[in-house]
Amino acid sequence: PDGIAMMGHPGDDAIMSLAEEASKAGILMEYQNVDVPQVRAKFGGGYVGANLEPQGRALAAEAIRTLTLDPAQDHVVVFGAWGDPGRFIREEGTAKAFEDAGFTVERIKSPPAAAADPNLLTPLVTAAVLKDPQTKVIVFSGGQTLGSAEAYMKALNKQAGEIYNIGFDTSPAVMDGFEKGFIQLTSDQQPFLQGYMP
Repeated sequence: PDGIAMMGHPGDDAIMSLAEEASKAGILMEYQNVDVPQVRAKFGGGYVGANLEPQGRALAAEAIRTLTLDPAQDHVVVFGAWGDPGRFIREEGTAKAFEDAGFTVERIKSPPAAAADPNLLTPLVTAAVLKDPQTKVIVFSGGQTLGSAEAYMKALNKQAGEIYNIGFDTSPAVMDGFEKGFIQLTSDQQPFLQGYMP
């Protein structure tokens, strides 16, 4: 091919050898959704997507600004791909912004399989809230799990709005969650642009 557009989720280390091979073959590379700055610095290529750390911080800032929250009482749970290089940049931005504002934050690793089957997150969500009843905000790392907020809240016997569910991406399920009051806030990377621009 003359060019390859790919998601940057595997991270700099995993993509570096592929980018080198493409560069030697004269193939132009473009990255989407998750940036690989070390790869791009060495072999070129563009990036289409949000600056992830500021996007994560902006989500927390908007939650603090618009939702009724008290850092002295309300705790935050942030699901993310903790430990996977390059995969938790925006979620860490969210967690740090809440911590900087004085909130107690619990980081919980979201299993990758939950993106395909959001029900896999149910025991983690319920265990987190049962462990810490002061949980007032849950941050989900993708539209699949954010879109399942109603199911998680029903598993906890919580009414819409008792716990604020925020996160990233949009989908029909996320929009339904907004309408029903189970989802309060999301930040989207505009996937049309991520697919079209490269």
